Amino acid sequence: QVQLVESGGGLVQAGGSLRLSCAASGGSFSNYAMGWFRQAPGKERESVASISWSVSSPYYADSVKGRFTISRDNAKNTVYLQMNSLKPEDTAVYYCAAGWVTTEYHYWGQGTQVTVSS
Repeated sequence: QVQLVESGGGLVQAGGSLRLSCAASGGSFSNYAMGWFRQAPGKERESVASISWSVSSPYYADSVKGRFTISRDNAKNTVYLQMNSLKPEDTAVYYCAAGWVTTEYHYWGQGTQVTVSS
């Protein structure tokens, strides 16, 4: 069983930056694909970014391409989401997830709130 704990959310002005972290425990982190998702009030959860165990070809949603960067540190069992040039529409609860492939996730964190003010 993998446990995931997100941190790094908060309130930031438009144009600012935040770095989210997701610390994993209880499993073989380096074997998992990792993803970041977000859910805004009244909207469905959407995939933001994902990274495979081999760190090849990270995926980004069109809405965050060029602004967000996903990375992982297998030695620290942690995946990061660097978010730059934040926009009010990025406001959401952000979740990290782990799975065997980037298209199917089995473990989820509790989420961290990101609020971008205009």
